Amino acid sequence: MPCDLTLATDPAFAAIVAAMANLNDPGVRALLEAPNYAVVSTLNEDGSILSTVIWASLENGQLAINSSVGRRWPANLERDPRVTLVVYPGDNPYDFVEIEGTAAGTEEDADDHVDRLAKKYIGQDRYPYRQPGEVRRKYVITPTKVRHVKQG
Repeated sequence: MPCDLTLATDPAFAAIVAAMANLNDPGVRALLEAPNYAVVSTLNEDGSILSTVIWASLENGQLAINSSVGRRWPANLERDPRVTLVVYPGDNPYDFVEIEGTAAGTEEDADDHVDRLAKKYIGQDRYPYRQPGEVRRKYVITPTKVRHVKQG
């Protein structure tokens, strides 16, 4: 089916696209910088969706998440980097940011990153749940879509 380009020239459509949120918007930054839990959604091999509650950070304009190698959601990202992250405060789930994008994983800075997350979320200088021999990976998410909704 041919692409309908009439939307691209419609001023109302252009206004909607221009109004889409980004990581620098004050409301989005506030949600990401506070110790609000995130739900990360990845694709399993069979195409089903896996959603997991995690910690997230916004540092130097980059959205990052962290995990131990061997868990299912990071394995999904290694195979298919598409990701959706939803972050909301516990006292108002109707104020949320949904971020779609791609994730790139690295071991560089992963141990220090999980320590910074531990400070943010549980007030401890070092991540206390690290296991002997555990390898951490930090995933930086490059957003393709950011949507901020605030009600109530």
